[in-house]
Amino acid sequence: MQKVILGKTGIEVSKNGFGALPIQRISKKDAVYLLQKAFYNGINYFDTARAYSDSEEKIGAAFEYTRDKIIISTKTMAATGRELEQDLEQSLRLLRTDYIDIYQLHNPAFCPRPGDESGLYDAALKAREQGKIRHIGITNHRIAVAEEAIGSGLYETLQFPFSYLASEGEIELTKKCREADMGFIAMKALSGGLIQNSAAAYAYIAQPQFDNVVPIWGVQKESELDEFLSYQDCPPELDAELAAQIEKDKKELAGDFCRGCGYCMPCPAGIKINNCARMSLLLRRAPADGWLSEEWQKEMARIEDCLHCGQCKSRCPYGLDTPELLARNLADYRSFLQDREDRESR
Repeated sequence: MQKVILGKTGIEVSKNGFGALPIQRISKKDAVYLLQKAFYNGINYFDTARAYSDSEEKIGAAFEYTRDKIIISTKTMAATGRELEQDLEQSLRLLRTDYIDIYQLHNPAFCPRPGDESGLYDAALKAREQGKIRHIGITNHRIAVAEEAIGSGLYETLQFPFSYLASEGEIELTKKCREADMGFIAMKALSGGLIQNSAAAYAYIAQPQFDNVVPIWGVQKESELDEFLSYQDCPPELDAELAAQIEKDKKELAGDFCRGCGYCMPCPAGIKINNCARMSLLLRRAPADGWLSEEWQKEMARIEDCLHCGQCKSRCPYGLDTPELLARNLADYRSFLQDREDRESR
């Protein structure tokens, strides 16, 4: 089984990390079963966040008696040092532990530093001195913030979106982390569900030039877990077939597209932006029937209620013109739906 050392932390983790955001959508019993199955089959790294509703609680229930055998990273979206302290205490309680291996600042719009007005880094440093956290990391979706964090020398890990759809700038981040002896944790290795071929996704990140990269796969179903576990014993090779799939996806997903990160939410008009703004891709890269239901037709119609307040656009870490993207997706959705109805009426 392939292992990765997370930079200067010295922490050794399985190449497969368990992304625990999706387990907030399933029962506690089912989540505990999945988490423990992952552990007993070689996965030792579990990533969660204070913002993932009851994900931390489920991890705590699964590993209370095997805590010393796993690595846990969690995150805080705190805006001040005091809020960080409160989040940390809540995370420790829910995770049923007295320490967190990697405590990450969750997608801040800037790179927190010692002595700044936010007090975030100072609070994290204090918590590390107290033994409540062992390593300080940062997550982000903005290359500029990520580069500053790497260059600062303050952070021991960076969590950033990374898949075979990565830009040259994003690939460069993995190199800079290696040079800085900083762990690189890859979120959204399936690009928020837009990548349908997990073998290609795994084979790409398993290449030698990315041997410092740890992908965290979001797992909600046992079938998904089994898929990634199978790659540990029989890793897929990046052969001509998988390479062709990667090139095909790169062409189809070139340009500006919504990654579904959700940082634009909530919308004051109630629009489910993180799905509506990428509906054209979801219709064509996943079974379309579910997205054409009456429920989703109503959700897409909400786009017409857009207030054009600009909140979503200002929050987007990828600089997308979200209102314009929503309008395009609504027009395409209605055209797609009409074509479907026309075919069925013939």
